[in-house]
Amino acid sequence: MLAAGPVYTRERGGGANLALAMNFDFSPEEGAFQAEVEAFLAQNQSPDVMDTNPEQLSQTVDTPAKRAFMAQLAEQGWLGMSWPKAYGGAELPGIYDFLLTESLARWGAPQPGKGVGIVGKTIIRHGNEKLKSYFLPRIIRGEIEFAIGYSEPQAGSDAANMQLKAERDGAGWRINGQKIWTTSAHFADWYWFGARTDPAASKHRGITLFLLEMNHPGLTIRPTWTIGDERTNEVFFDDVWVSDDFVVGEAHHGWTYICEALDLERFAMMPVGPLEKKVEALCEYLASGERDGESLKQTAHVRQTTAQLVTQLEVARMLQRRVISEAIKGGVPTVESSMYKLFMTQLGQRVSNAALDLLGPEGQLKPGQDGAPLAGRFERSYRYTVVDTIGGGTSEIQKNIIARRGLDLPFRN
Repeated sequence: MLAAGPVYTRERGGGANLALAMNFDFSPEEGAFQAEVEAFLAQNQSPDVMDTNPEQLSQTVDTPAKRAFMAQLAEQGWLGMSWPKAYGGAELPGIYDFLLTESLARWGAPQPGKGVGIVGKTIIRHGNEKLKSYFLPRIIRGEIEFAIGYSEPQAGSDAANMQLKAERDGAGWRINGQKIWTTSAHFADWYWFGARTDPAASKHRGITLFLLEMNHPGLTIRPTWTIGDERTNEVFFDDVWVSDDFVVGEAHHGWTYICEALDLERFAMMPVGPLEKKVEALCEYLASGERDGESLKQTAHVRQTTAQLVTQLEVARMLQRRVISEAIKGGVPTVESSMYKLFMTQLGQRVSNAALDLLGPEGQLKPGQDGAPLAGRFERSYRYTVVDTIGGGTSEIQKNIIARRGLDLPFRN
């Protein structure tokens, strides 16, 4: 497929050349791995583990079956494949992590997510030896779950404005304040969060990253339910003391690490697979459906709309490949991640909006209600996709990143 302009393309050795065409063909080894993962998922298919109508709600619910499934992935050697061998990885190219995540997402299965990516990779780069020796083996064995705490009541998508107070207290820090929108806090084992350790510093400085057990005294978790049936949480700190041993990297330098982690999160949290499955399901329904005795697929509006959605899905896939291409070259795909996240989440909303239009009045029936087309899949999707444009940085934040870092436009208050 021809790109709009010169882009980097991946070569077999992991290198890159400037070219007009994007070549994202998988090597025979990569294709064989993808087939191996798909065969594993088919053999281990279970409604206790997989969401048959994937909105990635499986990522916000914890059960013994899902923990056991993650242990199975670990036994296959699929967790932390791109990590250094010194930490239990296989030093495989990052494309293998991508192939695993996409297959899991298509099946609605739990994904390695935050532990292997955001937490594990940041600890490998910046963590002290105690953090490495304790967390990395547990992450790569699939034994531990993390919650991520950046957002606060006055600092939603503007994470640099966080005001959770951490004051020096002996060989550690005394922390007071609140976090919001902490998905997974109700079942996670550890909390990965930022706090302001130098209030005199500028907004983007004076922030430190910490790790804390979720059952720590003084930590209170309160549920918040979203419009998309997803539970997230408020987390309150009341004189919580954290040792210096559980500071990630250097004190006051946390914003740099958070930015790195957000780039990883925007890529990891939005695989194409679930949206691809939704578009496929919609097309299959419309291909055989009727309204008032007339075939839907013969309707000009239906044909035009589905063609647009399928085309835009391919655009999303190519934007995702640009993220992968930059990561394979060893770069940090900040702009590419923002472009992909912005387009992908807004496309998810367009798909859901179009589906409710094309399904007619019955499309508004909820999951579980009699006569709901596609088991109410798009009614739920319509509500859930609102959340997608917020998590990992709102669409407005992504536009700012693209404008300032990608287009070099001036910043104005």
